[in-house]
Amino acid sequence: MAKKKAQVKTQNYSVYLRWFWGLFLFGILAVVLLFFSASLFGDLPDHTILENPKTNLATEIISSDGKTLGKFYFNDNRTPVDYEDLPQHLVDALIATEDARFHQHSGIDGRGTLRAIVKLGSGGGASTISQQLAKQLFHGEGSKNIAERMFQKLKEWIIAIRLERQYTKEEIITQYFNIYDFGNNADGIKSAASIYFGKLPKDLDLKESAMLVGMFKNSSLYNPRRNAEGVKNRRNVVLAQMQKYGYITERVKDSVQKQDLSLNYSPESHREGIATYFREYLKKFMKDWIEKNPKADGTKYKLYSDGLKVYTTIDSRMQQYAEDAVQQHMPKLQAEFDHQNTPDRNPTAPFLGLEQSEIDALMKRSMRQSERWRKMKYDLKKSNEEIIASFNVPTPMTIFSWKGEIDTIMKPMDSMRYYKSFLHPGMMSMDPETGHVKAWVGGMNYRHFQYDHVKQGKRQVGSTFKPFVYATAIDQLHLSPCDELPDTPYCIDKGKWGNMEDWCPGNSNNQYGGTRTLKNGLANSVNTITARLMDKVGPAHVIDLAHKLGITTEIPEVPSIGLGTVDLSVFEMVGAYATFANQGVYTKPVMVTSIEDKNNTILYQFTPETKDVLSEEVAYVTVKLLEGVTEGGSGTRLRTKGYEKWRHEYNEIITGYPYEFDNPIGGKTGTTQNQSDGWFMGMVPNLVTGVWVGAEDRAAHFKTITYGQGASMALPIWGVYMKSCYADETLNISKEEFKAPEELTIRVDCSEEAAQELIDDETPAQDVPDDLDF
Repeated sequence: MAKKKAQVKTQNYSVYLRWFWGLFLFGILAVVLLFFSASLFGDLPDHTILENPKTNLATEIISSDGKTLGKFYFNDNRTPVDYEDLPQHLVDALIATEDARFHQHSGIDGRGTLRAIVKLGSGGGASTISQQLAKQLFHGEGSKNIAERMFQKLKEWIIAIRLERQYTKEEIITQYFNIYDFGNNADGIKSAASIYFGKLPKDLDLKESAMLVGMFKNSSLYNPRRNAEGVKNRRNVVLAQMQKYGYITERVKDSVQKQDLSLNYSPESHREGIATYFREYLKKFMKDWIEKNPKADGTKYKLYSDGLKVYTTIDSRMQQYAEDAVQQHMPKLQAEFDHQNTPDRNPTAPFLGLEQSEIDALMKRSMRQSERWRKMKYDLKKSNEEIIASFNVPTPMTIFSWKGEIDTIMKPMDSMRYYKSFLHPGMMSMDPETGHVKAWVGGMNYRHFQYDHVKQGKRQVGSTFKPFVYATAIDQLHLSPCDELPDTPYCIDKGKWGNMEDWCPGNSNNQYGGTRTLKNGLANSVNTITARLMDKVGPAHVIDLAHKLGITTEIPEVPSIGLGTVDLSVFEMVGAYATFANQGVYTKPVMVTSIEDKNNTILYQFTPETKDVLSEEVAYVTVKLLEGVTEGGSGTRLRTKGYEKWRHEYNEIITGYPYEFDNPIGGKTGTTQNQSDGWFMGMVPNLVTGVWVGAEDRAAHFKTITYGQGASMALPIWGVYMKSCYADETLNISKEEFKAPEELTIRVDCSEEAAQELIDDETPAQDVPDDLDF
């Protein structure tokens, strides 16, 4: 009897087994038929689409030293990498976690497929990497409807097989890493490595690779900024999978699982990161280039989605040093400015010397020029009365401070006044021979201040214009730095050079006496010496030289331009000074060396633009004059040993900077009327740098010359920047002498010993024009 019952059970089991295999074979046959009738499921991508998936690729901005400065993109911050750029443990982590039999199947894994069928109604199953790539490329998130999801799954199978036929395993893995959205604008592995760890993919270590692979499960849920604990747990699951499949040892797994995430979150947005002002300039450059350079088929390149590569001259190291120098100096300078402009010391702060009616007019103009006015007037169609009233309504806002952003409630009118109290920097650094711009700092914080003070802004240049007068005189009159002129009050008569009245510039310290050499006159920025030289050569010749030096701004033909009354940009001034350092040859500043498409085809190649402006001798003599500024003039603090001290009126001491430069440096400080603008132009043989500092409105300025001069406002930024550049020996910034011409007919050494040598050698004295007023 027992035997008979056993037979019945065996027979029943056999029936079930036959049914199972029958259904299974039927399912396989159905899948095969479905594959052959793929058209039933609508359009499926052919191999051409697979080779060129429709993904948006960000335009990448690349520095001269191979670093990514930033990107242009709308929604997809994606820059593809090659398989060789992926570290092995990153690939191992992906395979161990997502598709352990990746190298054994051809797009569909049998076990994974069965698991997918079983779990289809509860969120799907384990797809292969090829299937997941197919999903990412062609239909994204799976449908919630079971029937639709079944059709999607069948499409994934078909596409996965096509992918496997068309690509190697390495190419599939690379595409998968490039296509995935890791959140926080981290589209693709290159952006993810940069944003979360500040690295290139090839530099990721094991724990970083495991964290990023863990995010493939759900980047929204496993967001390291919002769910650090969950991300760490998920990372440890990845490490356990790697140990399970033999990619790492248990000892390594246990060690790494104990470590923190060690994020170095570096967001990549248009208003954050490095070289933000330069990137904004570059956007305009690229839009203009795109307009003039269509594709072969006549269509235009898309800056935000065609994956262009823009190779720039900016050196990421020097750019960082420049931004650091600004960040180090400006808060200290601002502290003194704020102290001088506190309401108890200046009731009309920060506008020294203005009547209340003048301040009201200035604020009214600023209100009408504001973005708030534009939006309310033209977008919201508000009346002038409504707009004006809104400026006096307390509003929640986030404002800038040197101690970090502040969330506050403030009237828009008060916030405008608050922002007008800030001093702003503009700085550019350039190789004079190649014209390559190495650093560009257009302001102190692009998120809050978008105005670029390198190329967009123009301000009075003060005494930094004087070398153009001296160079003109040397070129035309063959003067020597050792020639002397009287330091006495001097006037140019009305009408002589087009001036409407007599021009009688005084020295800034109202002190006169004796004679000065040209070298001493420029070093100490003596106005009377410049006025005498201007009277001899005339404004027209100075303007002509300035334009040949690359200055494009229109300059009025009046003698006062010699003292720097004209408004020029940092960009123009650096290009002009670079001509002196480059032995009289003007090289047009260049920011972009080449542009490539996503396939690395060169679309644009920079061609240098140069022209001879001055003879080598005149350029060299001008440089020797500029060296005098840092040897015994307004730039001598660059030679300071130890630390300089800044002492406030209320006895607070700010420690300055130990420069201690002992190499040849040409330079010129500039200070405008009422201490509104401070300039410093500094150069060594292979690097010319210009720095400007001032407030948004000229009416906001320092009360005293102590802090309101170029030597205090701008020179320290140059000093800190150059200290960093010299400390980085990989940059090879020159400490050598400026190159002298082979034949030098103009005396440049003004020492008594050099003069005596001339007498001993019976060298004829320097010819001096008869018309000079000695």
